[in-house]
This record gives sequence, structure tokens and C-alpha cells, in this order.
Amino acid sequence: MSTGATPWLRPERRRWLILGIVFIAIVLNYVDRQIVSVLKPTLKAEFGLNDSGYAVLVNVFLFCYASAYAPAGWLVDRLGAGRVMVFGMIGWSAACLGAGFSKTFGQLAFFRGMLGITEPTTFPAQLRVVTIWFPAKLRATANSICSSGGTIGAIVSAPLIAWLALSFGWHAAFMVPGIFGLLLVIAWRMIYRDPPPGFVVEEATTTTERPAAFTWPQLWRTRSLWGILMIRFVSDPVWYFCLFWLPGYLQEHSGLSLRQIAMVGWIPFLAADLGGIGSSAVSDRLVRRGNAPLRARRMVLTCAAVLAPVCALTPHFPQPAATLAIFSIVAAVCLTWLFNLGVVVADAFPAANVGSVWGIAGAFGACGAMVFNKYVGDLMGTFGSAKIFMVLAVLHPLAAIILASTVRKEQPPEKPSIHPKIPPT
Repeated sequence: MSTGATPWLRPERRRWLILGIVFIAIVLNYVDRQIVSVLKPTLKAEFGLNDSGYAVLVNVFLFCYASAYAPAGWLVDRLGAGRVMVFGMIGWSAACLGAGFSKTFGQLAFFRGMLGITEPTTFPAQLRVVTIWFPAKLRATANSICSSGGTIGAIVSAPLIAWLALSFGWHAAFMVPGIFGLLLVIAWRMIYRDPPPGFVVEEATTTTERPAAFTWPQLWRTRSLWGILMIRFVSDPVWYFCLFWLPGYLQEHSGLSLRQIAMVGWIPFLAADLGGIGSSAVSDRLVRRGNAPLRARRMVLTCAAVLAPVCALTPHFPQPAATLAIFSIVAAVCLTWLFNLGVVVADAFPAANVGSVWGIAGAFGACGAMVFNKYVGDLMGTFGSAKIFMVLAVLHPLAAIILASTVRKEQPPEKPSIHPKIPPT
């Protein structure tokens, strides 16, 4: 992408417009992936699925998502956020349109897999944009604003998808977001540029030299990378449960209709958004008060993890209002971790590596969700079992232990000098 500046759009303004487009892209991402969960009973009837069959459909998406995440991060670090985002937006929009035309389960599964392959381009690109355009004192706030597109998408998806399906049929629920995605490509091409020379990550930095970075083999030898991977593997399944199973659970086990889901199904995701943005603002405030960035993020994440065990109460309070209240807390914990963990990566690794690290981490998170999703699908017929919720309750506390014991600031090894030593005369 060009690094030239449009005279009427200074870099200080452009970075917020870029962030806004990434925000909208993430909104569409989450609307796209939420379609099957909001329409779960409809799609089960349309394609003759049971809960295990629905779990297969979700796992097709997750398998492709996990497989594509690490390559997407690698591509972002090498080609830049601009080019990779264009590919991703075109791909996921086409996948959504294709799902709307599907006549068989195989066709629907194919396009959900295509969605899984193309959606991971967004999130390493998002972190790359935040890292190269924003200094550390603004990074968590910028990342949380951008990332909040996910929960905004989850908030609007229930009423939007329900309205489209009830008014125009379930096919329209896939096709309309696909059309909007193609329009967003045009806006991205008009606005996105890489930062101009001198507009660097840390505003106090004046050097224009290329920052040091880990090579791919060196990256895999860092302790912090393995810590981030384990954290995403154990904590992401909770968020994926909220996305793919909670709307259907409220319909099939709490007695809510599709129209009622449109009215109240967004509540946990609004709570998630408020928790994620609020915790990120607190994190940045701690940094501005003099705390080391990694320490500030760790404090916020640990406090959030303490609330996660409330999930274990779900089977004891089956009423819809109680389930919504419990999962409002759980969803806020999930987004606190996802928003701030991305900033942990930006604080712990060089800017040139953040796309790769977040891409690999996203792949591990999706793998953890895929394993847990199979477990949920097998037990969904007897959903009253407390096992699912007991497991969900301990995952974030476990992630907090891993964070405290593994993640630190990582420095690439110094390159050997290319200048020969001159012996003293």
C-alpha cells in the first residue's frame, strides 16, 4: 500500500478513519459468523440436522479458521495490513453470499469453511494497524475500540438476522451482510495507507531505521509466545460458546422464540463490549500513571478472571433472565481478555512480529474452541449436565496463571556487527 499522504487528511486523522473501517469490518465478521447461531433451529429444520450435526457445521468453520489464522498473520507481517484486508473482505463477503444461495448442507458447510479461511485476515491486520499507528499510551484504548466491533456485531446480529429471516427468509440473512462487505472494500481502498516516514509507533522515537524483529524460528523459541498460545487455547472456548451456543440455548432450553431472541439476545454482548472497552481504558490509565504496560494489562486480566467462575451457576438458575445475567458477566470477562491480550502481544513483541504472533495465537484459540465444541455437541442432548459450565468456569483462572508465569517483554537477539574490528595500532 502507498505511504503517501493525502493533503487534507493528516496521519493523526487518517489513523482514526482506518481504525473506524477495521471496526466496521469486524462488525460484519461477527454478524457473518453469528448467522448460524441465531438461526440454529431454522437451519436444523431446513437441512435436517440434530445438535451433533450443528456442531459439525460449527467445527467446519472453526477448523478452517484455525488453519488459516497463522498464515494470515504471517502474510500481514510481510505484505502489510492493507493488501491482506482487501483479500479477506472480498473472500468473506463472497462466502456469505454463497451461503445464502446454498441448497444442501454440503454447500452450506463449504461456504462456512470459506468464511473460516478468509475471516482470520482481519484480526492480525487490526493488531498491526494498532501497533504501527498508535503509541503504547493509546494502544489499549485504540485496540479496544477497534475490537469492540466484534461485540457490536454480536449485539446487532440477533435483531438484524432475526428481522431479515422473518421478513425475507433465511437466505437474506446471509446475503445482505455479504453485499455490505463488498462495499466496505471500496472504502478501505480509498482510506488505508501505511504510516508515512517519521510517524512511528512511539511518538518520542525519531529513528527511521527498521526496528529489530525475531525471525520465524527465533519466535517459536520465546517463552512468551508459548504462553500466549496456551492462554488462547484454554480461554477462547468460553467466548466461542457465547457466540455459537448461547443464542440456540436460549431458544431451545429457555423457551425464547426467534422474535424474543431479537429483543434480548444482544444483552450479554453489550455487557461484553462495556467490559472490554472499560477494562482497556483502565489498563491504559494504569500505564499513564507509571505502571509498566505488561504489569498493567496483567492486573486487569487477573481481576477479570476472578469473576469467571460465576458461569458454574448456570444450571442452577435456568430462567432466561438468570442465564442472560450470568452470561453478561462471562461475556465481559471474555472480551476483557481478548481486548487486553492483543495489547499484551503488542507490548511484549516487536511491531514486525505482532501479526504473526496474533495469527498463531488465534489458530490455537480456534483449535481449543473446536475441541470444546465437540464436547458440547455430544452433551447438548442432556444440557442440564453441569460439566460444561464447570469447565467453562475454570478456564479463565487457568489462563491467568499461565499469563503470570510465562509472558514477559521479549527482545530479539542483537545482530552481529558487519564492520570488521580494526586492531589497535
